[in-house]
Amino acid sequence: MFAILKKELWSYFGNWSAWVIIAAFSLITTLFLFFFENDSNIFDIGIASLQSYFVLVPWLLMFIIPALSMKTFAEEQQTGTLNWLFSQPLKVSDLIFGKFLSVWVVGILCLIPSLIYLYTVYVLGVPAGNIDLGMTFGSYIGLIILIAAFSGVGILASSVSQNQIMAYLLGVFMCFIMYFGIEQLASYKLLGGADFILQNIGFYQHFLGFTRGLIDFKDVAYFALIIGVTLVLSNHFINKKK
Repeated sequence: MFAILKKELWSYFGNWSAWVIIAAFSLITTLFLFFFENDSNIFDIGIASLQSYFVLVPWLLMFIIPALSMKTFAEEQQTGTLNWLFSQPLKVSDLIFGKFLSVWVVGILCLIPSLIYLYTVYVLGVPAGNIDLGMTFGSYIGLIILIAAFSGVGILASSVSQNQIMAYLLGVFMCFIMYFGIEQLASYKLLGGADFILQNIGFYQHFLGFTRGLIDFKDVAYFALIIGVTLVLSNHFINKKK
């Protein structure tokens, strides 16, 4: 598993793709938070808070994580190296988990530059330091867990796809449905009492608790279940290709 993790991380950072993604992610968030006129601009809001960042980032991750995960298995199958991996003394579960960890690590690294935003807001607050650190750090933990969930979904999309384009589109679609689509369907209140159940199937309501600074065991368990299910399904589909 660690050999696969090292191999995947090298493939991301060795050809500059991870650096480009992290730089693009940081540039887009910087523009939206400090320069573009929009509802996320911290200066327009006038509040010493990074909550607009935590609202914006899941939407960016919805496109970035599938871009990272699309190559994990779809590219291996497209280039014919998947059969070579099968011939190695590796368990399929180790192969999947190693690739999952690599996508998760790169996704987390995308958040590192945002510590500059945290310092900026901390200093610009009146008085300095007038920021809810509990809510902020809770939101960061929520993002780290959400990245893991998106990574699991992306790995699953790659494991069932024949090429990278299909893996990317399917990954974006699945992430969108799980994060926003289910929440919107529930908001129409067409199912009566079942709307609450539908709402809790999606990512949004569980992530929302973290952005309030609440780290609830139920939310952590939910994301752990989602990650486990996506990896088990990925294991099933990859074994079928053996």
